[in-house]
Amino acid sequence: MSKIDLHMHSCFSDDGEYTPEEIVDRAMKNNVEIISISDHNSVKAVERALNYSRDKDIKVIPGIEIDCTFNDINLHLLGYNINYKEKDFYNIEEDILNQERKASKEKIRLIKEYTGLNISEEEVLEKSSNGVVTGELIAEILLKDNENRNSAILEPYLQGGSRSDMPYVNFYWDYFAQGKPAYVPIKFISLKESIELVHKNGGEAIIAHPGNNLRDNLDEIDELIKEGIDGIEVFSSYHTKEQIDYFYDKALKNNMIITCGSDFHGKTKPNIEIGKFKFEPKDVSIDKILK
Repeated sequence: MSKIDLHMHSCFSDDGEYTPEEIVDRAMKNNVEIISISDHNSVKAVERALNYSRDKDIKVIPGIEIDCTFNDINLHLLGYNINYKEKDFYNIEEDILNQERKASKEKIRLIKEYTGLNISEEEVLEKSSNGVVTGELIAEILLKDNENRNSAILEPYLQGGSRSDMPYVNFYWDYFAQGKPAYVPIKFISLKESIELVHKNGGEAIIAHPGNNLRDNLDEIDELIKEGIDGIEVFSSYHTKEQIDYFYDKALKNNMIITCGSDFHGKTKPNIEIGKFKFEPKDVSIDKILK
């Protein structure tokens, strides 16, 4: 277990499960000493986590994970030590939520059309806590529905299947991620704009799990560095040993912040735990974040 984990999600993320207080307790149970709850385009968990941890032996760093784009690639930018009470962050959240709500019915239509599976739009919308439909929610409903469980399309996500280690998020990645059949575009701000937003509000801008987003174009990290990021989430649950070495070298050569983050969500990513990494983080450099 790592003593530091700067990437996790609470129930204020559409795909998160636990309250900020439960996240703090879980981190402490895992002997993690420094955390950041970095919800998708939301800072609503920050104050609750800070207040709850005030008399506990754990440090909470204000954080957010902002959806953004660069060269038509969807990216995630982590902002740490931000002035989380600033309205900029609430404006971002409201804009994305409105777009996601409008896109929800189209996601359902596309997945029904592509797979032929029987999906009740009413049931999906009813089970959404905020009117946003995620691929993970659709997967959860489908995999619990006896009428659909015999479908060959769902077989890989059922117990023992090739995609059953994290069935909900794997279904999302296979059908709803950028470039997939049920993907519905959302207009995100640019990477440059998101970096400026973080800097304007006193924070450090770290690119999240770049290996997961850049995939076969890892050299694009050089362009992201030119855009002005302050650091790289080198140690991630998604990175291979080769990717860790590659991004570590890039960060070191450019005198950048080196962070680690599990991207814990709860049931949508059951194999990911707070503070637990496939390759133990070492030489993490977060002094600027701890200021």
